[in-house]
Amino acid sequence: MLQFTDFDRRRRLAVRHGLVRRFDTIGQAARAMTALHATEAATVHLSLGARVDGVTVDDVDGALYDERSVVKQVALRRTLFAFPRELLPAAWGSAAARVARQQRTLVLKGLSAGGAGDPEGWLAEVADEVLAVLADGTARTTAEVREAVPALARTVQRGTPGTRWAAEVPVAPEVMTLLGAEGRVVRARNAGHWRLNKPAWTTAAAWLGADPEPTDEATGYAELVRGWLRTFGPGTEDDVVWWLGATKTAVRRALADVDAVPVALEDGATGWVLPDDTAPVTDEEAGVGPWAALLPTLDPTVMGWKARSFYLDAGHTPYLFDSNGNAGNTAWWDGRIVGCWLQDDAARVHVELREDVGRTGRRALDAEAERLTAWLDGVRITNVYASPQMRGARLP
Repeated sequence: MLQFTDFDRRRRLAVRHGLVRRFDTIGQAARAMTALHATEAATVHLSLGARVDGVTVDDVDGALYDERSVVKQVALRRTLFAFPRELLPAAWGSAAARVARQQRTLVLKGLSAGGAGDPEGWLAEVADEVLAVLADGTARTTAEVREAVPALARTVQRGTPGTRWAAEVPVAPEVMTLLGAEGRVVRARNAGHWRLNKPAWTTAAAWLGADPEPTDEATGYAELVRGWLRTFGPGTEDDVVWWLGATKTAVRRALADVDAVPVALEDGATGWVLPDDTAPVTDEEAGVGPWAALLPTLDPTVMGWKARSFYLDAGHTPYLFDSNGNAGNTAWWDGRIVGCWLQDDAARVHVELREDVGRTGRRALDAEAERLTAWLDGVRITNVYASPQMRGARLP
């Protein structure tokens, strides 16, 4: 069986993720990464800023909201991603459809607990009203949709009444999340600052200029897994299951559908690659010398694998990831995570290391910090998923 060493895998990561040699366009970067994490709004901009030569915040906004070549969609692991537009039908038919089923069950259960006599009927009627309101093509925030559809003003029950976990929550955000997962509405222009998520909603037809049909489930998963293998392969079955938030059955079928080839990994596990993608990265492709990068919270490179030992020292994990495996900001030197980055009160970027990278590494990372400080131009990023080291590091 063909073997890929950890060194081979780090080389692939560097080249394919645009970290050793940046991409020329946002489209190239988005397709290369298959999907960009968007749970934190700033991550899309920062991920592209790290990978695309000369890109600006306005350029990213243009791709998201004017060209609409990259579109935000809840899908993998019930997480918000920014997908290349052409991949939306595959996501809608597979990972997003799975989320939609889960979300529908959640909403109906909450409606029933909250006293709705006919939860299914109520939800169908309200969904039709929402779509009718948005049919004029005007993007509206959840609050504006709720004003136009009074039925959305109600709450639903969460948790067992009388317990500490019981709560009544607004139903409007949950209904919009459901319609979004179903691909019936999409997140349009952001109604807030680029570093904050405040989506305005419209219909898929209005935003995309057409109403694309979702693929069937098997085709959708095959397309997503093909993208994952091109971006992150080789990786294990467990890696793909974790990234997709899908079942092993779905992943095994998709690996078979794309004729994935098993390969041996350095840790003894079996990885998978596409049949036309078995060659290692050459010296010419990899470029000369080590590389440095500062990547944002939940960056797709960091979040591409469940098993991360080939680029991450296990001792760093409690400092740089939360208990669910979500990464904060990370600092990379020559293919490995070596620390994190954060900003001071003046929005200057600083690198906090967890290991010695030598004088060359320190200079390269400091240069990246200066570049990112200039790119952010005084904007301070707030992170929901700040890592323990980000929360506890002392700045100079």
